[in-house]
Parts: sequence; C-alpha cells; structure tokens
Amino acid sequence: MNPNLSDWDDDLPPEPEEVYQDLLRTLKRKSGFGLFFVQCTPVEADKFIVKLPQEIPQKKIEVLRLVEAIDNLYQPVAEFVKEKQIDILLIKGLEYSLYKYEKRSFGEITEGQFSNLTSVPHILNHLNQQRERFRDDFPISFVFLLRSFSINYFIHRAPDFFDWRSGVFELPTTPEVVEQESTRLLDEADYEKYLKLSPEQKIEKILEIQDLLAEKHQSESRKANLLLELGDLLTTAKESEAAIAFYDQALKLQLDNHQVWHRRGLGFGSLERYEEEIASYDKAIEIKPDYHLVWHHRGIALKDLGKWKEALASWEKAIEIKPNAGSLNWQGNALDNLGQSEEAVICYDQAIALNYNHPHAWYNKGIALRKLGRNEEAIASYDQALKIKSDDYEAWNGKGNALFNLGRFEEAIASYNQALKIKPDYHEAWYYQGAALIKLGRWREGNNSISKAIEINPDFINALLNMQKKHIISWFKQKLGLQKLVLILISFLRLIRLRR
Repeated sequence: MNPNLSDWDDDLPPEPEEVYQDLLRTLKRKSGFGLFFVQCTPVEADKFIVKLPQEIPQKKIEVLRLVEAIDNLYQPVAEFVKEKQIDILLIKGLEYSLYKYEKRSFGEITEGQFSNLTSVPHILNHLNQQRERFRDDFPISFVFLLRSFSINYFIHRAPDFFDWRSGVFELPTTPEVVEQESTRLLDEADYEKYLKLSPEQKIEKILEIQDLLAEKHQSESRKANLLLELGDLLTTAKESEAAIAFYDQALKLQLDNHQVWHRRGLGFGSLERYEEEIASYDKAIEIKPDYHLVWHHRGIALKDLGKWKEALASWEKAIEIKPNAGSLNWQGNALDNLGQSEEAVICYDQAIALNYNHPHAWYNKGIALRKLGRNEEAIASYDQALKIKSDDYEAWNGKGNALFNLGRFEEAIASYNQALKIKPDYHEAWYYQGAALIKLGRWREGNNSISKAIEINPDFINALLNMQKKHIISWFKQKLGLQKLVLILISFLRLIRLRR
C-alpha cells in the first residue's frame, strides 16, 4: 500500500460544518478572557449570531453591533457589559473603523493582499495599548466577526492584541450564500447611487465584491456581472484605468456582453482616449445594434474628436431607436456647429417637448437664436434655463450677450455680474462686461474688466483678435472681390518692403 494515499486529503480545506463544530467546541470549553477571530461574510455573521445561543444555551451570549467608525473599542465595551452577566461577546462591524485607512491599489485582485498603510487605524492602536485592560477588566470571550481584509489589519497593525488570540476560524462560504450575496449586490447595483456614496462606502462595496469574486463557488456569469459593477464603482471613484482592467476581465468571461463594452468605452472617454472609446462602442453596437445609449455616447466621443458630421449621424441613430431629450439636444448642437442654426432650434424644441425641464436644451436654444439675430427669443430661452438652474453662469453670460446685442447695456452688465458671482474667474463675462461698460462711456471700469479677462486667460483675447481679423478680411472680400483684395495685399506688402 502506498503510504501517501492515507493522507491524500490533508491539504484540502475543511468543510464548513467541521469549522463551525470546531468553533463551538472551543467556545463551550473556554472560560474567562479569550480572543477569537471568525472570518466570515456579513450574512454568515448574522446567521452565526442567531444560531450560536441555540447551540450553547448554557453560555450567556450578547452581541455588540458597531454601525459607524470608532477610535476606541474599550469604552463602548465597558458601557455595553455594565451590569450584565456575559460569557461570550460577539462583536460585528469593526470594518467601519478601517475603511478610511484602506489604501490598496484596486487595479488588481490579490487574495490576502495587505494594504501598504501610512498610518495605523486608531482603533487598532488603542487595542494594542489597552490589551491588558481588556484582559483584566473583562473576563469574557470576545468573538470578532470579520471580513478577511480586517483580519489582515489585526495581524499587521495590532500584533500585540492579536498575539493573545485563542483561535482564528474561517467559515467557508457555502454555494447558497455566494449566490444569495451576489444576487443581492447585483440587484442593488445602480450607477447613480454609486456616485452618491462616500469614499468609505465605496471601499466597503468594492471589498465586498472582491470577496465574492474570490469565492470558489462563484459562477462565471455572476462573476462577469460583479466585475462590471466593480468597474462601475471604480469609475465613480475616478479610477478609470483600474475600472477598464476589470471590464477587460469581465470580457474574458463574457465577450458578447454589450453593457461591458459600453462601460469600457465610458472609461476610455474619461481618460480622453477617444479612439479607443469609439472602438469599444462599435463592439457594443455589433452585439446590440439597437442600444440607443451607446449611439448617444458614441456621438459625444466623435464630437470630442471634432468630427461633428459623424457625431450627428450617431445621434440621429440614437433618436431613431429611442427619441430622447439628451440626443436631440446634442443633435441640435451638431447642427448649430455645422452652421444650421434654424434646424438646431427645431431639435432643441423637440428635446424640450420630451423634457421641459432640460436646462441645456433651453440654454443651447438661446445660443442658436442669438446667432440668428433673434435676441428677444434668445433672452426668453436663457431665462427658462435659469429658472431650472439658477447657478448656470454660462446662461447668465449668454443672456448678457443677447441684451448687449439689443443695446440694453445696463441689463447686460447685470447679467454678467450674476455670472461672475457664480464663477469669479469666468474670463468671457469679464470681457463682455468690459465691452458693455465702454459702450456706456465708463472707460476706466471697462478697461479694468477687460484687463481682468486678459489676466485670467490671455489666449481668449488672442482668439478674439484672430476672429476679428477673419471678419475684416471677409468684409473686404465681400465688398471688393477676391482679385482686388489680393492686389491690395500685394501692394501693401511691397510698400512695407520699400520703407525698410
């Protein structure tokens, strides 16, 4: 008989029930002070909290639930156990005191990786310092219910306290719990909600997903969806490079997932890598040609590359699939940039019909109307935009320009002042305010305003001068004809050479 066959299963992980029974036996035997660390998910922790008193009825068991970050555990424990007879104290929620110290690079999922911390979490520092007080003042068994990353913190950042441990138990997650927790996280997934999470809440969610991704019972389809959510969370945390890495991992599992290709494109967009952004959108469109949101974002990426005609075609496709205010607004912008302001106004009106409170559509309609010389209508559009979003400094500036065009300089200055209250370094408002002041004969004030605009952005004035040169040349060309204009310019250049 081969002697190695008798211990072939020594390296296999224990079954969940074996670990649980081992923990029960240890807690039954233990009396007085003891430290136990149980690695488990929050769901398993809740189940353990309910089940343990039934398994050990002879022990008096209490639960201390921490629901926010704390710096010192001794005081809450002292207040909690006061005038109570307790044999075992279960502590859940210590993670909340660690999230803000979590500095790991989320670009990789490394099981068991410990963060490179620059400081020790206050709560762990106090545990190190007060371990004798815990032992002397509380003759009970402490059972910390923790995630795996939290136990790493104890090992590396509270070694003095951790060295007194009576045992560490890892409760392997069952397939049922993996499915239940994964489903819960995916059901709760919402990009807009992710944007509103605090940094600590985002870290909590990211770590939760990472734990589930590492589970051996995880299915490939759920893993792909969890990787998608992990990428979305990182995108909201402005970690676009790491987000793209997770989207790529998801695509290795599900190459035909159009949502992953779409999100991947958004990630490249935030990095201003527009060619790669468009390539990702094109892959999403190959899989799902009627996905209007991809067509919409594809249009924005093309616009960012200055390809307005191609962008217009993308927005037209998005509208064909699903008429929506966002795409209609951008379609109007494209037409306006291509010199088709009348058609642009029609698009803005269609956007407003779908969403009356769309501030950008009202604002952009104002711009187009002003270009068409319809300044009174432009003012009405800007006013509507400002009713919806009163702190839109660009709308205040646009209204000022329309009033300026009508010769209502005092009112224009009031609008520019409103824009500058919201954004004091808005160089355009300073410049046009200066121009309006000069029109009123208030030269010193006007020059001061224009000087302020130049100080903030010298390039803006250069651009205006270049634009004025083009207007002058265009006027001469219209009045004299191209041939006469060229002859005059040649004669002018010859005159300059002769004078030299």
